[in-house]
Amino acid sequence: MDESRRLSLVLAAWAAGGAGAGAAAAVARELAGGVRRIVLVEGSSDQVALEALATRHGRDLGAEGVAVVPLGGATNIGRFLDVCGPPGLGLPLAGLCDIGEERFFRRHLERVGLGPTEAGLETLGFHVCVADLEDELIRAVGAEGVQQVIEAQGETRPFQTFRGQPAQRERPVEHQLRRFMGTHSGRKALYAQALVAYLDLDRVPRPLERLLALV
Repeated sequence: MDESRRLSLVLAAWAAGGAGAGAAAAVARELAGGVRRIVLVEGSSDQVALEALATRHGRDLGAEGVAVVPLGGATNIGRFLDVCGPPGLGLPLAGLCDIGEERFFRRHLERVGLGPTEAGLETLGFHVCVADLEDELIRAVGAEGVQQVIEAQGETRPFQTFRGQPAQRERPVEHQLRRFMGTHSGRKALYAQALVAYLDLDRVPRPLERLLALV
């Protein structure tokens, strides 16, 4: 396990609090010496997408001192800002969130002294997806391209079965694709990597492109 992965794990333990928080904080401070920036993302699929895009550009974020840390949900942003931001490690930060969760990020960035956010989160290095990263990638690749990726993953039959469900039949294919990616544990991360691998680099979603350029 590389040091950026170890850091991610101990940050999660520190942010969670409890009996092991003190030991996790000590390890995090030790590991942070080799880190120049922490990128806070909502979940593992966002982490996979950013790291896959970096790889396509010939970059290794971990080797560059960039630790991509999944929050395990946007509502945890406050705890992670407490341990990574000015109250804790005090490292430079960046991040990615869904538009529906932007309010959590705004509130806590201001609370730890990294605001104000009136000019937008991007001025602080935090980029917002509309509606989420899966939606951004589907629009960038196109519905036909996404279905080709699904076929390459051997999941055409499960997708067609999903489309045939009464709740899905009348919905646009883009909506069906987005919902399909969230129906199975690990599927979001699988398709985050597969779609970034398939993506035309001239059509990278803006939040992902700008975040990678920043870090």
